[in-house]
Order: sequence, then structure tokens, then C-alpha cells
Amino acid sequence: MMRSPGKVATAVRLPDGTIQVKTDEFVSISRRAKLFGLPIVRGAVVLVESLRIGIQALAFSAEAAVAVSDERPKSEARFGSLGLGMGFTIAISLLLGFLIFFYLPLKLTDLTGVRQGLLFNLIDGAFRLLFFMIYIVAVGYWGEMQRVFMYHGAEHKTIHNLEAGTQLSPENAQTFSRFHPRCGTSFLFLVMIVSIFVFALLGRPDTWQARLLRFALIPVIAGISFELIRFAGAHYDKKWVRWLSQPGLNLQRLTTREPSRDMLEVAIAALRAVL
Repeated sequence: MMRSPGKVATAVRLPDGTIQVKTDEFVSISRRAKLFGLPIVRGAVVLVESLRIGIQALAFSAEAAVAVSDERPKSEARFGSLGLGMGFTIAISLLLGFLIFFYLPLKLTDLTGVRQGLLFNLIDGAFRLLFFMIYIVAVGYWGEMQRVFMYHGAEHKTIHNLEAGTQLSPENAQTFSRFHPRCGTSFLFLVMIVSIFVFALLGRPDTWQARLLRFALIPVIAGISFELIRFAGAHYDKKWVRWLSQPGLNLQRLTTREPSRDMLEVAIAALRAVL
């Protein structure tokens, strides 16, 4: 899936070997409404929009890869297999993510008996980062995720190919790095780090209102992280920016794999569709 300021395109390799591309016009609300385009606010907006676009891309890829029976209307099949099913899966995924990466670290930190605010939040952040790393490593052992990570690498290589100004081709794209400073992996890593600093300002959450405030600040944390990742992408030529970006890039060793030529072809097809 590729996105430009005015379009979103998803390319899928069909079972017969051809590539199907779906292109939609899409302009972010952060570009259409000044309020939603403000720094930090736009980061939270992009996060929500990216989630929605990603879900639509998954639904399209599933429909393209799985043949729909001629005995049922396509709209019915889509509602049954992808509408309710996809919605339920997303709801459960978000709930589990919230429980594992925010609620559970908080409860475990409570069990340490630490009272001092800064130390409490450092331990809470360490638990959160540990769970994130365990999650990334664990999903890497899932066979299907290996292909997802290969396509992730193809996305990065193709974007590097475009940014270098060279002709878009699988041969050219293959020569570039599979790591990119604006990667979502780096963004999530930043969210974990930024949350430690933001929560440290709030002290130890002793009441349920204080804990709700922490959870309510998650969009703000995402917005700050977005601005940092955006800055890093725009100033990656500076040595100190590259140095600060290195932990996130190293983490991409776990979430990307070297892609095959046919995967690069799919990534290029999606990119051409939005250019």
C-alpha cells in the first residue's frame, strides 16, 4: 500500500501471477482543515487515518486473493467475511494492544511498590518497551509474517529508489537499503520512548482519574512522536539526526526482510499508481 498527498493505492499479487491495483483519491483532513493540520494534532489525525487506510487495504487484498463464490452476491460475502469479521478482529486487537502495552505495565509497576514518581514511570516505561520488543520478536517467528516483513522491505527499497531520483525498477530498488527513517517501526519505538517522558511529568498515578489521564494522552504522545519522525526524515542528512535515528533503524532489522523481485514489482506498481 502506498500513499501520496492526494491518493492511496494498494497493489496485490493475484493467484494467477498478475498484479491488481486499486487506487482511491484521498486528501487528509489535516490538509483540508487548518485545526487538524497543527503540529502534534496532525500526528494523531494521521495515526487514525493510517489505521483506516490500512484496514481497507487488508480488506481489498483479502478479497483479491480469495475467490468469492458466484452463488453469493459479492456485497454479501464482503459483509459476512470482511465486514463483521474484520471489525471484530480490529476491536479485539486494539483492546489487547491497550491492555498489553499500557495497562499491564502499569499494574506490574504497581507491584514493585515504588512510590517515587520519576522512578515509577521509568519502570513502567521499561516494562512497556520490553513487551514491545517481545511482541516484535515473537511475531517474527510466524511464517506468514515473514512474507509481510519481506513486503515491508520492498516498500522501503522502492521509496528509497524514488527519493534517489533513479528509474523505478526492481533492479534499481534492490540496491537500496531495506531500512528507512520514516518507518512505522521507528514511529512505534518513538511512541514507547516519548511516553516515558510524558508520563514522567504526571508523577505516580495514584487515582483512577490520573490513570485515565495517562490513557487520554496517548494521542498526544502519538502526535509528538509523529513530529519527531517527520523531522528525522527531513533532516536525515545531519549526523546527529542519523545517530538518534539508529535505534529505530536497528529495530527494523526485526520487522523487514530482503524482498524478492516479484515483491518489488508489487511495491512499484502501488507507487506508480499514486505518483
